[in-house]
Amino acid sequence: MAKLKSTLLNVDFIGGQEPLTLEEQLAISAFFKNQKKKNTLRKTPSRSTSKSRIKT
Repeated sequence: MAKLKSTLLNVDFIGGQEPLTLEEQLAISAFFKNQKKKNTLRKTPSRSTSKSRIKT
């Protein structure tokens, strides 16, 4: 049986322990909206630009 090497991290809080300010909440919200917009633009199927062979 292989021995797993892992370290348990205590990550209950990121940064300070005080609640977010309104400015921080708005900045985070704007960031996630932009990320969602970028991801949806990438996932939209683009038109195929393949060239068809012309018979003469």
